[in-house]
Amino acid sequence: MLTVIDYARIRYGYYIEKKSMKELEREWGHSYWTIRKALEEPEPAGYQRQEAKTAPVLGPYQEKIKELLLANERMPGKQRYTSHKIYESIQPLGYSGAESTVRRYVGQVRQASRRPAVFLPLTFDPGQDAQVDWGEAQVVMAGEQVVVQLFVMHLCYSHRRFVMAFPTQRQEAFFLGHAQAFAHFAGVPRCISYDNLKSAVLRIMQGRNREEQTSFLRLRNHYLFESRYCTPGQGHEKGGVESDVGYVRRNFLVPLPQVTSFDELNQHLRQACLTNDESRPERCEHSRRELWEAERPHLHPLPAHAFVCCLSRQVTLNGYGQVTFETNRYSVPSHLARKQMLLRAYPFHIEIVADNQVIASHPRTYARQQEILNPLHYLPLVEERPGAFEHALPLRRWREQWPPAYEELLAHLRRQSASESQAVRSFVQVLSLHQSHTPELVELAVSAALTEGLTSPAGVRFCLDRLLDPTPCLPPLDLSQRPELAAVGDSPAPLSRYDRFLQGESHVQP
Repeated sequence: MLTVIDYARIRYGYYIEKKSMKELEREWGHSYWTIRKALEEPEPAGYQRQEAKTAPVLGPYQEKIKELLLANERMPGKQRYTSHKIYESIQPLGYSGAESTVRRYVGQVRQASRRPAVFLPLTFDPGQDAQVDWGEAQVVMAGEQVVVQLFVMHLCYSHRRFVMAFPTQRQEAFFLGHAQAFAHFAGVPRCISYDNLKSAVLRIMQGRNREEQTSFLRLRNHYLFESRYCTPGQGHEKGGVESDVGYVRRNFLVPLPQVTSFDELNQHLRQACLTNDESRPERCEHSRRELWEAERPHLHPLPAHAFVCCLSRQVTLNGYGQVTFETNRYSVPSHLARKQMLLRAYPFHIEIVADNQVIASHPRTYARQQEILNPLHYLPLVEERPGAFEHALPLRRWREQWPPAYEELLAHLRRQSASESQAVRSFVQVLSLHQSHTPELVELAVSAALTEGLTSPAGVRFCLDRLLDPTPCLPPLDLSQRPELAAVGDSPAPLSRYDRFLQGESHVQP
């Protein structure tokens, strides 16, 4: 069979070098008809099978397989003939071939009947449409490789995107993603498209009708945007954000970011979004930032305050000054606790409210059966019961990481005090300074008190007040040029002046 190069040599020899067909036959060793075919066509035709390939074993059963595949169209989506079931169906009919042959033929039939997906090109007006989706990615957080959930919002006109990472896709994270995205875009689009996710949809009804979650309706009413939901299984209806999720993984999170917390990760993602704003969408003359500046006047203005993105629950105090949420226990200040309180669960922290006042705040944990205890909440109890100091779990955890100066202060107090109880109470008074001052400042005050021998609670407070005193310390005057003034203030006052004063003399001469 001649190649394209053979065709080129023959055609060049005949048309350019003016060789005869006889000469080309002798030169290249081909027949007359082969040379003539090369001269008539610019390149060799592809191989074409003259007769259909026979299937001696499967052939008699191919029509039956097509019938079963055609029947699939009338059957429930999760109860259709698979390749294995088709193989089992034709075995009683006499088929003796391999199951892999059936699988290969079923794949060929399905591929031949599958119509290629063709979509309409779309265009959007400024400020009108946005799309939201979730995605997963991996990062290295605090030295451990973990999976995070990415909330992505895509403005359809400007192609500007917002990305925020969360430990979960729960509703409070879903709401906070919206609030942060609207702040990032400096406005709210008129309509947002979603999948049928449970954070927003309570029930899928006929057509595009949805019964939405009440809390999601509150979010929509707060920001005044409309919602639109894709047909189940048709994610391409919001293709802009679908492609954004993959783009973020490939471009913002490669290589895997090394971060210490979600705060640091989200700062990284936000900066990546701002940097990406300077790029241009495909087939567009303007950058995303320029398009957004044109779109911004068409966005709905932000409300006066952001939506409160939390899950609220009534909780009951247990006997250890804790409340339980999702199997985890969170401590409450013993002197502010109430039997019934309100817990607000935000994506990254927990707030506990009593009498309309936030009395405790903790980092939120998504593990189970954990105890999140703030040792400051238990200091009043330890002061009342100093004998429990060595065994109090919150203080034991704190003691594992507090500065060595604290242990040195405690040892000083034990030597100076009349009893162990008095020493513990004095030490608890020092620890209570953490209620209103930063740990760094209290540590400096304790270290200064130890250096100067002021190891009582009053001495530590004195050192702390001195650190907080904004009065500048002025250096001593340089009197090297005025030696006659150097002795001023050093000579003792004559005592005779006081004698005269005590004797009642009205005027005392200097």
